[in-house]
Amino acid sequence: MVATALVGGAITGGILMGSSDSGPEAGTYRLVNVADDQCLAVPSAATASDVQLNEAPCDSAADRTWQLASSDGGFTVKAAHSGLCAGVENASKSAGRAVQQQTCDDTASQVWEPKQAGSAYHLVNAESGKCLAIKARRARQDSCDEASSKSWTLKAVKGWSSPTASASPSPSRSTASPSPSPSASPSVSVSVSASASPSKSTSASASAPPSPVSALGSWPTTTGGRPVTSTIQVSGSYDGGLRRYYGSGALGGDGQDEDQDPVFELADGAVLKNVVLGAPAADGVHCLGSCTLQNVWWQDVGEDAATFKGTSPSARYLVVGGGARKADDKVFQHNGAGTLTIRTFQVAEFGKLYRSCGNCDTQYERHVVIDNVRVTGPGKVLAGVNANYGDTATLSGVTIVGDSGRDITVCERFQGNTSGAEPDKIGSGPDGTYCRYSASGITYK
Repeated sequence: MVATALVGGAITGGILMGSSDSGPEAGTYRLVNVADDQCLAVPSAATASDVQLNEAPCDSAADRTWQLASSDGGFTVKAAHSGLCAGVENASKSAGRAVQQQTCDDTASQVWEPKQAGSAYHLVNAESGKCLAIKARRARQDSCDEASSKSWTLKAVKGWSSPTASASPSPSRSTASPSPSPSASPSVSVSVSASASPSKSTSASASAPPSPVSALGSWPTTTGGRPVTSTIQVSGSYDGGLRRYYGSGALGGDGQDEDQDPVFELADGAVLKNVVLGAPAADGVHCLGSCTLQNVWWQDVGEDAATFKGTSPSARYLVVGGGARKADDKVFQHNGAGTLTIRTFQVAEFGKLYRSCGNCDTQYERHVVIDNVRVTGPGKVLAGVNANYGDTATLSGVTIVGDSGRDITVCERFQGNTSGAEPDKIGSGPDGTYCRYSASGITYK
């Protein structure tokens, strides 16, 4: 991971400081309160809507990471782990009302305009004209004044940059969106144990041509092919430059055997980006802890596209951009603990987009957030969760194409077990507890 290109001010200790004539670019940041150097956060990494925000020590957790996207002269502020937007409770104009994470709806109460406040910013709500503030460690809106609890500095998250990082417009003129951009990354060292590498070395440069996250509906053109005969071990960041990786030799299977090895195995905190997995894809990608899969494409899913195995409840997995097709069974298998977010993704010809393991030897509470996903049939289920272990699936911005009979189940609930037996299905559809979505969040075309 490398430092993000920043604009609109000087960098002091990684903090974006304001200047008198420009504001921050759209991008991904931690929002640091000037009063106590604590970060704006979502308590307990909650993924439900209408949860009041708070502050917490600044670290790399996704629930303290915010994506700023230009909107009507300001920014929407979206939680990286949940895909929900910071907004004022009931769109109130009154001081003291809670600032919550809410389902994004493009209303003015979810738009925040950075305004210079010394060497930091006030974040002014477009609906109320009041400032984002902290009181008793909770986020609220309040009248704007010189109190340090109402001022914020923006710390850019490494590995992300604005597509227009060479410019320095003010928020009212900014048109960039916060999308991950590999172009900001020079060569990054990763460990590799793939005998397919021409030099067969134990380390390789992950430098690759820049390639933005593709828009929904746009499958990439590959830049070449690479057979992989043993699993590529990744720590740090690995940029495949949109090469097509496919199993060969010991990884040459494309069936549904549960004991296949993956093409890529990611250490805790690793990033895999700009990779196309072709057939045979073996068991795709394994994440041993928190990970990011950015602009990764599966042309023909093998056993599973990706399996998430972190054992900590705080594990955060992010799939952003990319797509998968031709999955006989599952696309994403969640065997470990933590929260998986699937955003700006497309899937076609599949069995299940997401499944929380129904019969693993060790069971955990698991959560999935599915946001801005395009689904093309035939398919069976978007999300399957175990109600008895407290799993949740939160879905919004889902578009389902080619399912006129509405045969694709949006969310199923199961009674999970540790015996290895097939889990019992106990219900489906929105229930507000385990399957969290509304009719407006699912569009059929």
